[in-house]
Amino acid sequence: MMIIAGEASGDLHGAKLAQSIKRRAADTYIFGVGGNAMQREGVRLIVDSNTLSVMGITEVIAKLASIYRALATVKKALSTHKPDLLILIDFPDFNFLVAGVAKRLNIPVLYYISPQIWAWRQSRVKKIKRLVDHMAVILPFEASFYRKHHVPVTFVGHPLLDRIHLGSKRQPTAPQPKEPVVGLLPGSREREVSTLLPAMLEAAKIIQRDIPAARFVVSCAESMDDNLVTGIVDPFTSTLDVEIIKGSVAQVFALCQLLVAASGTVTLEAALYGIPTVIVYKVSPISYWLGRRLIKVKHIGIANLIAQKELQPELIQDDASPQRIAKTVTTMMSEPERLIQIREKLLGVRDLLGGAGASDRVAKIAWELIGLS
Repeated sequence: MMIIAGEASGDLHGAKLAQSIKRRAADTYIFGVGGNAMQREGVRLIVDSNTLSVMGITEVIAKLASIYRALATVKKALSTHKPDLLILIDFPDFNFLVAGVAKRLNIPVLYYISPQIWAWRQSRVKKIKRLVDHMAVILPFEASFYRKHHVPVTFVGHPLLDRIHLGSKRQPTAPQPKEPVVGLLPGSREREVSTLLPAMLEAAKIIQRDIPAARFVVSCAESMDDNLVTGIVDPFTSTLDVEIIKGSVAQVFALCQLLVAASGTVTLEAALYGIPTVIVYKVSPISYWLGRRLIKVKHIGIANLIAQKELQPELIQDDASPQRIAKTVTTMMSEPERLIQIREKLLGVRDLLGGAGASDRVAKIAWELIGLS
């Protein structure tokens, strides 16, 4: 089998899926595109996904050479090895091209974790219908979208529930500590971190003026270059109580009462832990201008989309300024009762995501597609 996961979150989901596949048949040979997590599960990487990950329409231009090289490598591997099944994880612009190659080679395609075509560029569903044999979707409203367009689909639940340990469904509410800790999660892509982390740290300085006891922790994704993060953080350490935590974001969650996080899967993960979060998002002006005209949904936060209301404040583009971030955080922290209410509503999002076992359900679909269920 071949798995393609082009981003850090996809790498984690791909690793868990590889684990589930090998539980059914330990000698299954899996190769493809991914990162450290997939490699640790025995997937032979032909392309490191860290060279491909990018956010924004214009930002992709800077990585075009790497993307074309990777695409050539994947095409050659498909035609040479002819895998029994191609499994694509999100990363649509790249994966649609790969799906087209697989179609020409009569290789069945399973798409796990749908591109957000229900949010923008909905016409891509025609391409999916033509190129993909089955969609395994992780958000409840996605299944009805694909059924409406007559695309074979299964709602498998959210893979985050496979890899995070949430404990009891409703955890007791802790009192507001005298020294509140705010987590700063700038994302897993270099451009995200370079753009968002300085603004987050400037906001932290303002927050600390209003809440002198506040401390801050910066999450450094496993895939991220440590030097980039420390280079941004170091100039702030003389005036700011800030610590860098490398690796699993769960370590940050365990310490924090509130988060400021780049838009992405981590904001849903925070919701599942019941941690109030301010979502920030900033891309190039052209990407933002185009996105505003193409996006069909009211929210960008996944938990907000599922709940159909803004449980996590969203500060987009110019609103993602240090001043607006700081004001939003200090206002939330000054209202403990509001934080408790937000926490309860966020924990309620879990009920809508299905139970654990998404990876096992996808593995079952994979074997059915190649006739070995």
